[in-house]
Amino acid sequence: MSRRTDQWKRELQVGAVVRRTPGVTRWAKYIWKPVAVIPGAPEAFWKELVRDGEVVDYHAGTVTMELFRADVEGYLVSLNMAVPSVWIVLDRDITSQSPSGWVVSTVTASAHEALDALDSGESIVEAVPIPESLAAWIKEFIDMHYIEEPFKKRRRDELRVDGVEDAKGDPRIRQESDVFRAPGNIKKPRIQ
Repeated sequence: MSRRTDQWKRELQVGAVVRRTPGVTRWAKYIWKPVAVIPGAPEAFWKELVRDGEVVDYHAGTVTMELFRADVEGYLVSLNMAVPSVWIVLDRDITSQSPSGWVVSTVTASAHEALDALDSGESIVEAVPIPESLAAWIKEFIDMHYIEEPFKKRRRDELRVDGVEDAKGDPRIRQESDVFRAPGNIKKPRIQ
């Protein structure tokens, strides 16, 4: 990777930890919820990490988390949350190879990208606490690229819109048959 490309984009392999807990209804045997990330994780596919009774944590997968200069504001939103977070996105597994029926599709530091993933309604999108080392890595990228733009108040046009324009309608229609003419200007017939 060239030095110039490295300035505008950063990549890091990140593992997603997903917790399986027993379901609370007869329709859902298990609940699958992303709970953590592992920066610099090796490749894995639903490798069991910790078992505590029926609660199991899996290293569900490792994906490349990318930082782009254009998304710096989204990274700031994630780092400035009450609990600084990154977002894990799980999509349906169409190959049916995972035990959960889900695969890790994205790990992102951008709150805006996570919101886009939520729009489909077909993905599991969860914010998970960010490890300090990963937060420092993202913060360094933000410091290199973020330029705060000053607030610019939008000015209204100087056009007056409160004036009265009686009997002004479509200029292509004769005034006698003008449907846009103001009702106050229509002569009423006298009733005897």
